[in-house]
Amino acid sequence: MKTAFASLAAASLFALASSPALAHPPIAERPAQEEAAVFEADRAEILAMAGNFKVRFDMQEATPWQSGYTPLDRKISGGHEVVRVIEDTGRRIVLQHILVSEHEGKPHITKHWRQDWEYEPAKVLVYSDRNAWTWEDVPEKMRRGRWSQTVWQVDDSPRYAGWGQFEEQGGLRRWRSNWTWRPLARRDAVRNPVYDRYYAINRHQTTPDGWVHWQDNIKMGLADGTLKPVVQEYVLNTYTRFDGYNVKAADDYWVATQGYWAAVRSAWDKVAATKGGIAIQEEAQAGTIISARILTMADEIQQGEMTEAAAIAEADRLITQNTRTVDTRQVARAGR
Repeated sequence: MKTAFASLAAASLFALASSPALAHPPIAERPAQEEAAVFEADRAEILAMAGNFKVRFDMQEATPWQSGYTPLDRKISGGHEVVRVIEDTGRRIVLQHILVSEHEGKPHITKHWRQDWEYEPAKVLVYSDRNAWTWEDVPEKMRRGRWSQTVWQVDDSPRYAGWGQFEEQGGLRRWRSNWTWRPLARRDAVRNPVYDRYYAINRHQTTPDGWVHWQDNIKMGLADGTLKPVVQEYVLNTYTRFDGYNVKAADDYWVATQGYWAAVRSAWDKVAATKGGIAIQEEAQAGTIISARILTMADEIQQGEMTEAAAIAEADRLITQNTRTVDTRQVARAGR
């Protein structure tokens, strides 16, 4: 019986992975006043994720989906993070995360991830296979009243994207994504694990003193050309409002480098628009093969060692020369 149940569970996961999963049924038309009120409530939830925070990352592999696999021990880490609204057009909100640590008594700044929120999007740039992200249409009937969230890596290359809605349950309001694919996090990639990607649902929810990001991750690996589940992972990232660190160092960094980063974002957007998505080689410890240089040029701008114009030109060259046109046939063969 146990073996039969495991086979049934695995088959269910394969069926889920092989076709787009809808988070909820279509949202029915609402009176204009109600529509406007819900839209503003959604915006308030997203904007509430901006601020100064102490962050706790709590990761736990739990249920093995393959016989003989031993889940990793729970891993807890944390730090301080500044989140700033760098774009708000009403239907589009962009939040930039900046990590603040201390090294030899001095603040150390790391440009961290970015999250773009778009209302009723027609398409999203999704992770489609190793080293490749492609455009995926949001079903027209599923767009009404929903937001997409696209997450970008430290060098503003893509990581993953999903779409979903804000919902209220038990008196609590949260955003829940559809099922989304994403590449390995560096914490896993450096271990050369048997899995090579995640299939996940994300939830974002404000709390009285900050917000939380829940991740429900199925860690998947290729076996005989077929994606199979390996282990379930649960992640809870908690952002608690806190000002007791060098917030000014993060803001000073952004003032000095925001023009450069705007140009970097534009360069990635151009590639995504002209090459059918973004295809670029990644490395376990660094993200994309150009990530380290893209980041250090920002530091050199702030330190006066490189002009913004020279850095922008070099970043554009690196992005253009190291990306290629996405082969959608290869993506299809990879088991997506």
